[in-house]
Amino acid sequence: MRVTRLWLTDFRNYTAAELEPAAGLTVVVGSNGEGKTNLLEAIGYLATLSSFRGAPGDALLRDGCTTAVVRAEGERDHRSVLIEAELRATGRDRVQVNRQPLKRTRDLLGALRVTVFAPDDLVVVKGGPAERRRLIDELLVSLHPKWDALQRDVERVLKQRNTLLRQAGGKLAPEAAFTLDVWDAKLAELGESLASAREEAVAVLEPEAGKAYDEVAHTAADVGVAYRRSWQGALADAVAASRADDVRRGVSLVGPHRDDLHLTIGGMPARTHASQGEQRSLALALKLAGHRMVADAVGEAPILLLDDVFSELDPERSDALLRHLPPGQSLLTTAGGLPERAEPELIVRVTNGTLVRS
Repeated sequence: MRVTRLWLTDFRNYTAAELEPAAGLTVVVGSNGEGKTNLLEAIGYLATLSSFRGAPGDALLRDGCTTAVVRAEGERDHRSVLIEAELRATGRDRVQVNRQPLKRTRDLLGALRVTVFAPDDLVVVKGGPAERRRLIDELLVSLHPKWDALQRDVERVLKQRNTLLRQAGGKLAPEAAFTLDVWDAKLAELGESLASAREEAVAVLEPEAGKAYDEVAHTAADVGVAYRRSWQGALADAVAASRADDVRRGVSLVGPHRDDLHLTIGGMPARTHASQGEQRSLALALKLAGHRMVADAVGEAPILLLDDVFSELDPERSDALLRHLPPGQSLLTTAGGLPERAEPELIVRVTNGTLVRS
């Protein structure tokens, strides 16, 4: 799986640009603010129809423009694929895959897969449980688009249940109690399915993360990745036991939305006991481990997008990363020089939204 050509029109700071990434490693060099990350963001957008930087759609349009276009030709399963997205300041965006209009985002999933590592991904280790749940949920969708539907169903049930709990105002009338029974049953069924899927993925992720950490950190360490449910036993029983507290507080206190991923290095919690360098290595190792899982599952490696990764790693770890880059297409941005071991197939320099092959 790779992108053979990328076109941008009025996307971020690009008036018009075209890039033909190498089949292997492409390094994008430029000072801060010149548009390096915007290139990776464009590719990531075509895979998910969202910005990995969390930016809203209108922020992706060049200043003063009402539309932007991102277009890419690629190869997947030895077949060509064309993905085109027209982003609009007002109204619905227009997306086509092989000239066919996309009716819903879910239909795009799997057409182009990417693995992204950016400096903000350190929050996976240092941040709260929601960041770690997002990591594993995104991995599940990359493994198979069917998990997107399950995740959305769980979100829908939780939204409906929480609305009912807030409206109850701390006191549950008989009619509301009957409706809550319905949402409880749905939450129990869907929540168990999502938690089980996460657990199965984490069981595969843990040994892969350990291998990737040893490679990136250039030292062996005991890396632990464990999924922790927010309940014991059957979810239906836990939801029933929590009902009184849920009604009093107006929110669902038990379910997969409260679960966490417990990360350890040497048996100690990485969030509180690991050094900054260890935390960075672990965050990158988790992404590389997921990347390998997807490659094994679908038979093709996703496109690896590494944004400003050298700023997060010391020279020794940077060299180790380059030595152990997974097979397939990778695009890497840097504001500084390249490590001595870097052997990119293509170097592109970016200056104020202009690309120059080097």
